[in-house]
Amino acid sequence: MRQLRYSINTTLDGCCHHEAGIPPNEDSMRYWTDEMAQADALLFGRVTYEMMESAWRKPDTGVWPDWMEEWEIPFAEAIDRAEKHVVSSTLSGVDWNADLVRGDVAQAVRQLKQQPGERLWVGGVTLPRALADLGLIDEYEFLVQPVLAGHGPTLLAGLRERIQLELVDRQEFRSGAIALRYRSARIPA
Repeated sequence: MRQLRYSINTTLDGCCHHEAGIPPNEDSMRYWTDEMAQADALLFGRVTYEMMESAWRKPDTGVWPDWMEEWEIPFAEAIDRAEKHVVSSTLSGVDWNADLVRGDVAQAVRQLKQQPGERLWVGGVTLPRALADLGLIDEYEFLVQPVLAGHGPTLLAGLRERIQLELVDRQEFRSGAIALRYRSARIPA
């Protein structure tokens, strides 16, 4: 069975908004590129899908935009070619190597986890909280940035119950960021 890993950038105070002062750098982009390469498929809610598509979809010209740094291109290429599943009740369709997931999210994610492969990767804010409440996330991966945001959406805000985690990996970056990966200690239902 494929493992579902929730991965996100966060500040020290738990803010996970992409505009909270968490700029990418070469180390973090290399880290996320390696993580993306290990995922069989990506799982996004509508908001995260649209945000990621607007930033990382390769233009029709086949040329990456001028604003993109050379060290961002491997990540852009990895996410651009990745298989994606988008959970949405409002979108009428998706493309960008994606299919639309509707209906019972728990059942759909369980089916995705049962497909051949090693890992599914979920990002964003709202969908991961719902999946955590359902006990469907196997691992949590946080790239904690040395920033205090003081505002914005916070990591897994509104969870119905506490989730016990076990640290399985830790990696420090020159920037002061720390990647922490935890395994859920919750017994699956």
